[in-house]
Amino acid sequence: MSIRRIKIVPMILIALLIFLQYRLWFESGGILDMMRLKKELARQEQENDKLKKRNDALLAQVTRLQKDKNAVESRARHELGMIKKGETFYQVLK
Repeated sequence: MSIRRIKIVPMILIALLIFLQYRLWFESGGILDMMRLKKELARQEQENDKLKKRNDALLAQVTRLQKDKNAVESRARHELGMIKKGETFYQVLK
């Protein structure tokens, strides 16, 4: 009976090891899930950095428009094609 017991114990331990390895790698919260989440986190951080830079640029633009009247006028002239009262607009065609 002791020889039979000697054969069963390692088989039980191997089965337990396989079961625990399966859970470690493939179940929710396992290593594969963690690697997928790390990739997603890196992608999201990159997207957040891009959006932060865009927001900073827009904030700088708003601040400049709030403080500088000439910036507002310049933007209105170039982007909206506005002119002041009394000015004459000439369009040159090529």
